[in-house]
Amino acid sequence: MWASRTGPHGGGMSLISPSTDLQEAVGALRKRVSGDVLLPGHSGYADACAGWNLTYAHDPAIIVVAADTADIVLTVRFAHANGWPVTVQATGHGVSRPADDGVLIITSQLTDVSVDPVAQTATVACGAKWSAVLGPAQEHGLVPLLGSSTNIGATGYTLGGGMGWLGRRYGLASDSVVSFDVVLADGRVVRAAADEHADLFWALRGVGAATFGVVVAMTIELYPVTDVYAGNLFYPVSMAAEVIRRYRTWVPGIDNRFTSAVLVMNFPPFEFVPDPLRGQSFVIVRGCWSGDIASGKNIVDEWRSWRTPAIDLFGPMSMLDVDLISNDPVDPLPAMVTTEWFDELPDPAIDVIVGATAPCNVGPPMLLFSELRHGGGAIRAKAGGAANRRSRTGEFLLEMIGVVAGPDQGDVLRGFLDLTRSQLAPFTSGAASLNFLEGEEKYSRSPQVVAAGDLDRLRAIKRNVDPDNRFCRTLRIDPAPTA
Repeated sequence: MWASRTGPHGGGMSLISPSTDLQEAVGALRKRVSGDVLLPGHSGYADACAGWNLTYAHDPAIIVVAADTADIVLTVRFAHANGWPVTVQATGHGVSRPADDGVLIITSQLTDVSVDPVAQTATVACGAKWSAVLGPAQEHGLVPLLGSSTNIGATGYTLGGGMGWLGRRYGLASDSVVSFDVVLADGRVVRAAADEHADLFWALRGVGAATFGVVVAMTIELYPVTDVYAGNLFYPVSMAAEVIRRYRTWVPGIDNRFTSAVLVMNFPPFEFVPDPLRGQSFVIVRGCWSGDIASGKNIVDEWRSWRTPAIDLFGPMSMLDVDLISNDPVDPLPAMVTTEWFDELPDPAIDVIVGATAPCNVGPPMLLFSELRHGGGAIRAKAGGAANRRSRTGEFLLEMIGVVAGPDQGDVLRGFLDLTRSQLAPFTSGAASLNFLEGEEKYSRSPQVVAAGDLDRLRAIKRNVDPDNRFCRTLRIDPAPTA
């Protein structure tokens, strides 16, 4: 299987003999790195290949479970010297094209986090999850611009933009970055910031995602938020269209300190789901107010006065409990996800979303949920000349997720998601959000986060830092041709 590995990564791949060249090269690499070097069939190989989303699995020629930055440098140089593509994985969320050849670098062991309370910044290693950042930051009354789950890798989330519960007040996670430490395709380590490698810094903030190099650490700004007014209001699913239409007219006048969403949710009939929700469906208004608690309660009371919710879980909350807003699953599962942006949300679009998600009389629902997040505020205001500006100027961001219920259901679910997107096409902007895409769709639609004209700039940067396209698995940004 090793005799003739080739791939679409620009520079081609060298021919490798299993009995001589590969074994010798891997043996030499194993002697130099501190972490594990794994080949197919080795103990630990299958576990290292697995992503959080069980729909996708890597099948690389070589895995390096890096113990430190030096391991990453050595591995990238090894790949560069042998003409191999490089894929990077930390927590296994957000998989694009699986690594079916070449080198897979696992960064999950690099978890160091340091907080500077005076500068109000944190320096975060590439394998750290948001939970490792949030706790130390909150000790100083500060918070990072994390997402809906602290179980997500901080760096990967940020490189994809990152639209969290403080987004309308402070912007995307990518806006908070002060600098990146990056291992380039030839093994050089550079610092990318506003005053150093500025073009690379621009590209990484929102369109990075293991495409221009391996980000081994980032320094991010922190913000003074501790207690919030947050949670969920549950209404009967029969009211889904009515609630979403009211939400559409309610959000335009909302203060930027309120980031919110509305969703149709089908809770699975599993034991880990609380009794009142298990096997039930609801339309839910959720969000996070980061101002004074009394003002947040007054805003949410507008919904309570309109209709008394079936379940009311909105209230004062510590940012340490931010996971309770979305209650995203922690354990791995097989799922598929898609996304669209809307500048407006007309009634026919609402009808498609509700029709695709709410239970009907023809079998169980196809989707776990469809969520519309409210954009605007600092998300739009800070777009400016950002590399990902096209993916942040809309009003509503739709995320649709379905669980692959069996071995033959993947194609069925993908077809259903594609059909729903085609029905929504007359109403969408054409933009995409990297954090809400996975698999081949993430790779193929990645240019849709980029504004007209910016793709050429990204391709020129790619040519400068990765001319042979070693980092080719995540986003479809090929190096610009040489003049």
